[in-house]
Amino acid sequence: MKKILVPVDFSEHSEYALQVAAKIAKQHGAGIVLLHMIGMSDSVLANSEIAEEAEAKYYLNLAKGKIKQYTEKEYLKAVPLEGIIQNYKDFEEVNNVAGEKKCDLVIMGSHGTSGLSELFVGSNTEKVVRSSDVPVIVIKKPHEDFTINKIVMATDFAKESVPVYKKADAFAKLFKASLEVVHINTTGANFIGYDIVEKRLEAFKKELDSNIQINFYSHPSVERGIFKYCHEKNADFLVIPTHGRKGLAHFVVGSLAENISNHAQMPVMTVKM
Repeated sequence: MKKILVPVDFSEHSEYALQVAAKIAKQHGAGIVLLHMIGMSDSVLANSEIAEEAEAKYYLNLAKGKIKQYTEKEYLKAVPLEGIIQNYKDFEEVNNVAGEKKCDLVIMGSHGTSGLSELFVGSNTEKVVRSSDVPVIVIKKPHEDFTINKIVMATDFAKESVPVYKKADAFAKLFKASLEVVHINTTGANFIGYDIVEKRLEAFKKELDSNIQINFYSHPSVERGIFKYCHEKNADFLVIPTHGRKGLAHFVVGSLAENISNHAQMPVMTVKM
């Protein structure tokens, strides 16, 4: 791990993410890229009138000052830092910055489901999760001593989730943590027979070329089943694949990964399949 991208809006939630990023960076000799996104309209940026130029400069200078204050935090000492201020049109642009800066990981704070209009409300976090080509860790609360001991990865045995498992396994080894894999089999009308599940499991193991242990857990809801399993197993970190659906497909099907990252209280790492 060489670089971690941390989007910040200077709220307490973005500082929670930055503190976690700093601990990971120190543990693994990585640098941090701080990204602040300013939502100024094109008319303000393009118009040459003095008042609008002054407004643009005011917000840019304000952001520069805030970024500088962040770089001087005690917990960031000895961590290589780079600050970026960018005007955004879409939160999916976070992925572009991660690619340009060759970041291995995005860590961002989130308020979760909320009616607030700040950067890290659930809907904006979902956009980053859905579009990011690198893993995204979503942080909801402060972690004074950020340690990972037990990781749970949820899977539906899709062929595309094999690389996700490999990334989860590498992440677990990086933190010297245990990794459990769980499949939630929904009960009731959506119940899938064990024979079908077993065939999916064998195909998954064949793709993975490994005889890993898979835990099965029955619950009416996949999302709530994952949360309940993590609670029962005292897991402190969750990994979940995301399809990165866009447009109509995303509207109709939805994304379990986005919902979970929005609602979970424990740190969640989403990995695009």
